[in-house]
Amino acid sequence: MTNKGVIIFGDPVLRKKALQVAKIDDRIRDLSARMFEVMKKARGVGLAANQVGALERLVVIDTNRGETKGHCFTLINPEIIGAKGGVKLEEGCLSFPDVSAEVERPEKIGFAATGLDGKKFEFEAEGILARAVQHEIDHLNGVLFIDHLGITKKMLLKKQLEELKKLSKKS
Repeated sequence: MTNKGVIIFGDPVLRKKALQVAKIDDRIRDLSARMFEVMKKARGVGLAANQVGALERLVVIDTNRGETKGHCFTLINPEIIGAKGGVKLEEGCLSFPDVSAEVERPEKIGFAATGLDGKKFEFEAEGILARAVQHEIDHLNGVLFIDHLGITKKMLLKKQLEELKKLSKKS
């Protein structure tokens, strides 16, 4: 089942590891554009390709919000190349409608990726951008934000997660 075009928890594609993008062509550019549309419609900050059913190592991120200027990226074959600190913040996911939990992640990261222009780049990030990049790269590896939770928190979310699984099986 989808939530505004986003695959929700329970669908096995969310647990699959995405494959490297070998060639940046019109298909990849179209996928990126479609992902930005889906993410905007769902009011998200980031989206991984497997969340729309494509097992490609491609992520879109847009941290611009109203008057607050942020960053807008398409990341192809992204990887974390460094991390510092740690911070626990509330985190949600478009694949988990109405579910959120505190997740501890590194506060600052360095990441490398290729852009739609085919050029490789490195970037340092903190705050919401660092969190979004880490969250979306996890998706590409079949890791979900709930995997970072302790057993007690998972038990508190059990009913909500079971409901999402039921919804995903109906589609």
